Amino acid sequence: MIRYRTPTSRDAPALAALAEETFVETFGSLYAPEDLALFLAENKTPEVWAAKIADQSFEILIAEDGAALVGYCVVAADPTFADYAPVNRSLIELKELYVRSSVQGKGVAAALMAWALDIAEGSDADEMVLSVWSRNERAKRFYTKYGFVWVADTYFMVGNHRDDEFLFMRPMKA
Repeated sequence: MIRYRTPTSRDAPALAALAEETFVETFGSLYAPEDLALFLAENKTPEVWAAKIADQSFEILIAEDGAALVGYCVVAADPTFADYAPVNRSLIELKELYVRSSVQGKGVAAALMAWALDIAEGSDADEMVLSVWSRNERAKRFYTKYGFVWVADTYFMVGNHRDDEFLFMRPMKA
């Protein structure tokens, strides 16, 4: 049975391992080994996750099946997109949502997304934004199902490799 909870500092190593595993599983074949290694060293370590868990500006939810982490979601109120800055609109960002392939299609991603939308609705944000790899059709369909629409092209760096990404937005207020 899948259980959802907020991580503690003790979860940082397992969360780092899950974050690395799911990123490599999903995108690892796209990058030169040195670019992938640099990205993982800068973004998916236990130290990075411990800092995120301790940082009050991040909201994190993990999914566990027994003792094993199988998914996670990160939301933050400080979007990092320089190429999307709407006037007089506040933003919240869905920074990451990953699940192990073994639980894909079993409602874990949907539960994490519902949680992320609850966080956004409980904030003062006018819009929720996220970026998605331009060729990740499965993810684009998933986000579209939840009311996200394309608003701009953006990019994401993995080491020295630049990925073309799409910036998606979902209005949070009528």
